[in-house]
This record gives sequence, structure tokens and C-alpha cells, in this order.
Amino acid sequence: MTPKLLALLALAGIALAPQTAPAQKFPEKTVTIVIPIGAGGAMDRITRLMAEQMGKRLGEPVIVENRPGGGMAIGASAVASAPADGHTLMNAPSGAYAINPTLFTKLSYDPERDFVPVSLYARVPFVLVVHPDFPAKSVKELIQYSKDNPGKLSYAASGRGGMIHLAGEMFRSATKIDITSVPYRQGGPASLNDVVAGHVPVTFADPAIVQGLIAGGKVRALGVTSRQRMPNLPDIPTLDEAGVPGFEAISWHLIVAPAKTPKPVVDRLHAELKAVAAMPEINQQMLRMGLMPMESPSVADMQKFMQTENARWGNIVREAGVAGSM
Repeated sequence: MTPKLLALLALAGIALAPQTAPAQKFPEKTVTIVIPIGAGGAMDRITRLMAEQMGKRLGEPVIVENRPGGGMAIGASAVASAPADGHTLMNAPSGAYAINPTLFTKLSYDPERDFVPVSLYARVPFVLVVHPDFPAKSVKELIQYSKDNPGKLSYAASGRGGMIHLAGEMFRSATKIDITSVPYRQGGPASLNDVVAGHVPVTFADPAIVQGLIAGGKVRALGVTSRQRMPNLPDIPTLDEAGVPGFEAISWHLIVAPAKTPKPVVDRLHAELKAVAAMPEINQQMLRMGLMPMESPSVADMQKFMQTENARWGNIVREAGVAGSM
């Protein structure tokens, strides 16, 4: 091999080094997954299970940090401003990514500018439930009750612009019924508790916390908000089947990294998270929690999906009359 050829190969190696180095060095330390909501819910529990498996695969600890507050903006802003090296991620529900940009007058982060999607692993439908003494035993009977009793029907909702609130507004718009939201700052558990107590007749509930109440007869389920029946609640019809054609209101779980994270690192994280989400034990845990597992699309396809979702939920927020209300 001639000296000239050796020199050319050396130069080529130097040129390639910056592109391959991030993947070779990553991870160099503990990886943190920030959750912008409080501990205890389905997202928190499944993220911790996935983090344990991710740590085994990456060879470095993966920890979960809850940073609630500010309508999820506190946690999202922290991740947006973190070093873009793959060691800080966020598990973002659809509210943080697709709803907040329209809901907030001023937002300290821009989802499309500040993040790159890494893994979209689950969809989260909601369950339309009523107090067991409420006369309606089906969605059609609920609609008829509203028509027969104008101004008397209300639903318990999470804070203005939350997923439960927006699901209720979508239902009101789709059915043309007279139903009023009763907002709860404490979120889904508080609104569901008041339906159980009989203070408010209707709500859309997180499947992770309502399954036991349905089984125990504390609430009656009328329908689910996904276009497919939920595997863990197979006897409950979709709202589409129950008389509201085309209805769908689902959240999703999306793991993101800061926008300038090197592509080799994003690709590594995408592959590892996809493998972890496909593990039978993780898949079964998702189903038990009321999540609907999905195989993550590619990073490019996730970016297109996010653009579509941001536009769709932005329109829903505006139609609900809460755009810029936060």
C-alpha cells in the first residue's frame, strides 16, 4: 500500500469519525426519562418497567424522573433545554406535544422545533362511564336523556384543555347534545371519584384507573373512545359502534429527545425502545393497564404523524373554545 493511499484512508477515517463517534460513545452515563406528570399513573408505571429493561440493554442505568406542573410545560421545557446527547429523554403524552401549543398563549417550548421523536409505543383510549344509578344504560339512551332533560346533563372533566375535557367536548359536538363540563383541577382521579360518589353523572375515564370500578359495579361503562374495542374490556362497544359514527378520541405515549440529538444516538434509542416495547412481559403489562401497544413507526414517519396530530388537536382545542386560555 502506497504512502499516498495510506494518507487518503487516514483522511477518510477522520472525516467519518464525527458521524460514528456518538453511537460508539453512547451511553456514557445514566439516562434519565422525564415524565411531565405526577407518579402513579399508567404512563409512570410502564415507563419505569421499560426503563429497567432499557438499562440492561444499554449497559447504563435508566432512571425515571417525574417533573409535573405548568400543564406539563415544566418537564417539557427542562428536556428541551437539556444537552442533546441522548442522556435526557421525555415520555410525552399527547397533551404536552399536540394540545399545549394551541392551549397556551405563551409556551416555553415548541414541540416540533425542540424535540425529535424516538418511540411512539402506545395509544390510550378513554372509557365513557356513568354512575350506576343513572338511567341511561347505553350511549343512545344517554343521548336521548339529554334531549328529554335539556340543561340537566353534565360531565366531570380534567382541567380546561385536558384530554378528558376535550373528549367530552368532541362527544358534545358529535352528538349535538346539551351537556356541560364540570372542571376539576386535580385531574382524572378527582373527576372520576365524583362520578362514583354520584355528584356528577358522566365522565370519560382513564382505563388504568377505572377497570376495577367497572368490575365492582361502582360505575357503568357505555363505550370506549378508540375505533377498536379494548382487549382488556372486550365487552364494551366503541362509541362508533354505539351510535356515534367515526368517533375517536385517544391519547398516546411518545418518547422524545432534544432536537439536536445526533442521528446515530436517536437511531440507537429508537431500536432499543422498540425492542423493549415488544417484549411479551411489557406488552402484557400495557394491556393490563388499559394501554393499546403499537409498533413504533420510523423517526421520519413519527415526525409526519406529529405534524398531523398537532394540527388535528389544535383544531379541537379551538372548536372547544379554549385556545389561548392558559
